[in-house]
Amino acid sequence: MSKIIPLHGTENGIISIKTLQNPYGEGSNTVASIGISLDGDENNPEWKAHIPLENIDELIKVLEEIKNQN
Repeated sequence: MSKIIPLHGTENGIISIKTLQNPYGEGSNTVASIGISLDGDENNPEWKAHIPLENIDELIKVLEEIKNQN
């Protein structure tokens, strides 16, 4: 799976979200890879985070809490 979201407040920036299987070698757990690219290059993001799928629900909950505080 792969998804591109325009990055608010930039002209060309994007947030790219991909599923990576075995990101750290054979047998490692699947992760959601979230990249930020200010120039729109999804293959070379300036920032990247790998989130284990097992943490996605809690991450979404915390992000919603942050959103609702502002």
